[in-house]
Amino acid sequence: MSIKVQDTRYKDITARSILYAVLVIAAIYYLAPLFLMIITSFRSMDEIRVGQLIEWPKSFSLDAWAAAWNQVQIGAREELGLKPYFINSIKMVIPSVAISTLLGALNGYVLSFWKFRGSEIFFALLLAGCFLPFQAILLPHSIVLGKLQLTGTVSGLVMTHVIYGVAFTTLFFRNYYVNLPGELIKAAKLDGAGFWMIFYRIILPLSTPIIVVSVIWQFTQIWNDFLFGVVFSDPDSQPVTVGLNNMVNSTTGEKRYNVDMAGAIIAALPTVIVYVVAGKYFVRGLTAGSVKG
Repeated sequence: MSIKVQDTRYKDITARSILYAVLVIAAIYYLAPLFLMIITSFRSMDEIRVGQLIEWPKSFSLDAWAAAWNQVQIGAREELGLKPYFINSIKMVIPSVAISTLLGALNGYVLSFWKFRGSEIFFALLLAGCFLPFQAILLPHSIVLGKLQLTGTVSGLVMTHVIYGVAFTTLFFRNYYVNLPGELIKAAKLDGAGFWMIFYRIILPLSTPIIVVSVIWQFTQIWNDFLFGVVFSDPDSQPVTVGLNNMVNSTTGEKRYNVDMAGAIIAALPTVIVYVVAGKYFVRGLTAGSVKG
């Protein structure tokens, strides 16, 4: 009996070791480009020219980071850093995430507990927005923004991301709310609670997991968006993704790989921080309420 137990434990340890080895190899494979970006951003261009592609910096320098962030003078040419674009992205992403999350919560609440005639058709039509490619709405949406005089503004980008994101947030909240016990809502109605009181006093306090999911999803999608940013913005309202593209693909002057790498890390840093800090809550929120009761 003891021999069988030891044999089972040995097999479990072997299988676990193989799994860990595969995960470590996969992590190294995916983290290698990030490591290369980081060490390159701390190297000078002289080191990059004469050194190897993957080589530890002889002396760490933050000059590339400063050049990627601030406006710098390169000979007779003045190059804009990522700072104004980064600020534009912050101005765009905060209201977009807040508004789309709130609208999604309200839509999910109505579609779950205050159904009306045609609500299922309305939900199906709203879900169609999840499958519309970005390119399909560029022309009609540009006409709408033009008529509203929002073309080339941060407010126009906020409106764009709210409209495109509300289908996803509605889906998240509706699928979460249908698994909440309906007896809570019925009891609140019997006690005289109305639409808004039930929403604020009962539904929202129970919505923390799915709110986290919605915020992380929307933040990532909006911050990383390039197409809407390049089509619907002017130079004064372009987000950080467009600014990074402008900096990397600049055709004038010498190519500065260390500055490009630093700029790419700066542009990606907010989403990395969000996932590092709240990634586990994202997974919990997706699985919360998946089993009713």
